[in-house]
Amino acid sequence: MAKRGATIYRCQNCGYEALQWFGKCPDCNQWNTLVEETVIEKVRDSSAGKRLTIFSSEPKLFTEVNGKEFKRYHTEISEFDRILGGGIVPGSLILIGGAPGVGKSTLMLQILSSLDKFKSLYISGEESIEQVKLRADRLSLNMNSNCYILSETNLEFILEAINKILPTFVVVDSIQTMYNPNISSAPGSVSQVREVCAELLNVAKTKNITIFILGHITKEGAIAGPKVLEHLVDTVLYFETEKSNIYRILRVYKNRFGPTNEIGVFEMSSAGLKEIREPSKLFLHERSEESVVGTSIVPIIEGSRVLFIEIQALITPTLFPIPRRMASGMDYNRMALLLAVIEKKIGYNFVNKDVFINIIGGLKIKEPALDLGVICACVSNVLEIPYPYKMVVFGEVGLLGEVRPVVQSIDRVSESERLGFKYCVLSKYVLGEEYKKFKNIKLLPISSIEEIPSILKSIMERNKTSD
Repeated sequence: MAKRGATIYRCQNCGYEALQWFGKCPDCNQWNTLVEETVIEKVRDSSAGKRLTIFSSEPKLFTEVNGKEFKRYHTEISEFDRILGGGIVPGSLILIGGAPGVGKSTLMLQILSSLDKFKSLYISGEESIEQVKLRADRLSLNMNSNCYILSETNLEFILEAINKILPTFVVVDSIQTMYNPNISSAPGSVSQVREVCAELLNVAKTKNITIFILGHITKEGAIAGPKVLEHLVDTVLYFETEKSNIYRILRVYKNRFGPTNEIGVFEMSSAGLKEIREPSKLFLHERSEESVVGTSIVPIIEGSRVLFIEIQALITPTLFPIPRRMASGMDYNRMALLLAVIEKKIGYNFVNKDVFINIIGGLKIKEPALDLGVICACVSNVLEIPYPYKMVVFGEVGLLGEVRPVVQSIDRVSESERLGFKYCVLSKYVLGEEYKKFKNIKLLPISSIEEIPSILKSIMERNKTSD
């Protein structure tokens, strides 16, 4: 370990420490990420000889601990409360990340406005207090006398303001602009981000103050700073959608006090972020009410909700020596695998075709239930068979073309029936007695993707006959 006053080189990507400079970090293999820093020993509590926190206690048996339930704070944004597990837990440290301009600061101002009966402090390291006030006025937010604004980046002054005001909620915008004057590195470095976050964590737990930390993201899409930042906080929320999209997807990646993998859907408007309370219909409301070639509808599971997404496939003759393959909203390698399965089992050749797959709404889906929907959209486009307007499909597809079951199948079918869909294609291996209750939706179980063309043709003929 380096001594006090010594010079070290710290990787800004992973936090690796070295005594000499390297062009490439030996730990994460990233180039030009090592930055020179001076080691300064932190001053500790002289009376106790160590830093005391709220966690300092005598060992106890689990049976002796009183596990009282926290009383959560409720905002006027029900989507935000829901993804946190029912509200904001007092004394929690919450990290919110996302691309610039996606709506992080806007969301925080709206939350503080809805919690107007509690004292709050908004700390901006990127804007002046006048600029923050202009934004609040533009959003027509009622920031009353309980909400304070501070434009500061020095951690010592920030801690003094918190001790003076003693707010219930604190917003730090953003963590990459804050710095501890006892550390020589620049704001945004690994050392600064880690130490500032550790100090804020101590304040949150000892004073029972809920602190929201806003964070930038890297060019790879991850939250900037060391991974220890995500380990220190209680909850990690992340805006997945780019700012160019009107809809904002706020996903929970970590939550010590509630479920993970939940999402909240918001719409960006001139008045700020507007919550979407029934996102099941969100990505279908602009869909044509006619059977269209090259599409499919898949019910996916996001947390405890069923969302319906539209998949579009476009397959055209290529003009290039190497055909183009593009996947928007799904894994590129998964798309390539599914195309190979179609070639093997259905017999269509993509060697001289450009293939484009798009998921409407800006969602990024990794769920295996998406497989059958992608194949249906491709088959519909290749064979020029319209995909039925009132049909949903879901199921995982194996390398041999078999259609495998996925989790929560009955929830998907139930929500599909509720929204008025008439047909549902799924794996035959999930059917049981509980599926007999569905009377208004016809279940079409299949075991292989080879059955898809015949299903599309039969429904098309049936619809023509009924017309």
